[in-house]
Amino acid sequence: MTPPERLRAALGEIPGAVWLDAALAAAAERPESVRRSFPAAGRHAGRKVLPGAPGWTADEAARALLLAALPPDRAATTCELYGDGDPDEKRAVLKALPMLGIGKAALPLLHDAIRTNDARLVAAALGPCARHLDQAAWRQAVLKCVFMGVPLAFVDGLEERADPELGAMLTAFADERGAAGRSTPADAAALSHRLTRKEP
Repeated sequence: MTPPERLRAALGEIPGAVWLDAALAAAAERPESVRRSFPAAGRHAGRKVLPGAPGWTADEAARALLLAALPPDRAATTCELYGDGDPDEKRAVLKALPMLGIGKAALPLLHDAIRTNDARLVAAALGPCARHLDQAAWRQAVLKCVFMGVPLAFVDGLEERADPELGAMLTAFADERGAAGRSTPADAAALSHRLTRKEP
């Protein structure tokens, strides 16, 4: 199954299933209708966690499906919905990005999310689409995760992109925390050690 199909299957027979099917059909025929249905998804689909889609809630999945139902030139609408959205709506957009195929048009959304103090948005921004971030921006985003207490397991592609410079940044962060009598998260400390250890 494709990602949208998996989300639809995970939603099952939610209370708003009839509404969602109608909203998806309307999105395909009249893309402008998503501007009404997207913010309404929380009310119609509910906000329960979906057992069949780990890490997704019903409203997030419904919103992702609405975005995926838009025509291929969906980037502008996606960016508008993110910009106008509340934190839950913004997070749904960020989580949907990998299935939308809008490429580097997602960069402004990622940069905006990373600048926030909302740990959920920062974590969502570091999903698969974070590959579009340049290395310097990506390192800063990873460091912000550590600062905010976001587990590094949320960072997609961490092992592939982590480099000695990130290790040095994490070491400096740990030194500052230690000087203030505060500990560093175990996952960050372990990553720093791997990246900076000297080979014999």
